[in-house]
Amino acid sequence: MRRAVIAALAVAVVATVAGLAAIHRFLDAPLAGIPQDYVVTVAPGDSLRTVLQRLSGDGVLDYPRLVFWWARLDGTAGRIKAGEYALPGGTSPRQLLARLVAGDVILHGLTLVEGWTVREILAALDGSPVVQRTLAATDATALAAELGLPFASAEGLFFPDTYRFPRGTPDHVLLRQAYDQMQRRLDAAWQERAPDLPLRDAYELLVLASIVEREAAVAAERPLIAGVFVRRLGLGMRLQADPTVIYGMGTGYQGNISRGDLQRDTPYNTYTRTGLPPTPIGAPGAAALAAAARPAEGDALYFVATGRGDGTHRFSATLDEHNAAVRAFLKATAGNR
Repeated sequence: MRRAVIAALAVAVVATVAGLAAIHRFLDAPLAGIPQDYVVTVAPGDSLRTVLQRLSGDGVLDYPRLVFWWARLDGTAGRIKAGEYALPGGTSPRQLLARLVAGDVILHGLTLVEGWTVREILAALDGSPVVQRTLAATDATALAAELGLPFASAEGLFFPDTYRFPRGTPDHVLLRQAYDQMQRRLDAAWQERAPDLPLRDAYELLVLASIVEREAAVAAERPLIAGVFVRRLGLGMRLQADPTVIYGMGTGYQGNISRGDLQRDTPYNTYTRTGLPPTPIGAPGAAALAAAARPAEGDALYFVATGRGDGTHRFSATLDEHNAAVRAFLKATAGNR
């Protein structure tokens, strides 16, 4: 009798060990039938049981109940995170659970381009199918108020970069990331600025950098253009920067600036007003910030496009030189006007 009991216990132990081994083999075996580029979405509030049943319904996972009870045993069943998950070929049930618990979700990208205005940034957010739109603001002033920024206008305050985020991230979260990055970049540029810049604070550096960003089409010319504007500020000359006039025209700008536009006074018309405009005219990138903080030395007070079609400019120290450069530009572009 005793031998029979021992034998029965041995058989039970062997069966249990074999069963556990089989479960572990299943948990570590690649899932069969994962379609190429397969994505499973875990909505906020979804339970693990719901997700596993979804995978089973798609033909990706066998024995969803077994995976669920294993997750209950190891304590991971209630720790999954919402989001989109890509399941590459070869993913095992154990790896699936680990990914759901770690929140290893698909990250989407949104690029804010150098020089973009708030209106252009809001348009990009509106056009993104993965960003959750929550903000009601449609202009820079309203956006600053809605985000609680310590500035009257949000113009120029969002650093141009590509931001990575899960689907459904709210727009205000992305803009706060871009704002925080701009503040870090701006502070660093201000700390590293050249001595004797005719700028009162970091915000004025941001305004100047935004003008440099919109004026420079060639990267190497950013410090040269910044140098012209800094010297003009120091001498009390008007900046006479076309991009500021364009910004002040708002939606009235249709691709060309007339003499009347240059003479029509707005807070952003640097042909009619001395000094910097009241706010940035777009979002400067790192290179424009660096150029505004450490402009190139020299004596140039003017620049005009060369007319070669490559975005380069001719820089001049005197008005006579500049007028000659303007005549050369008009001659070079006579057939295109």
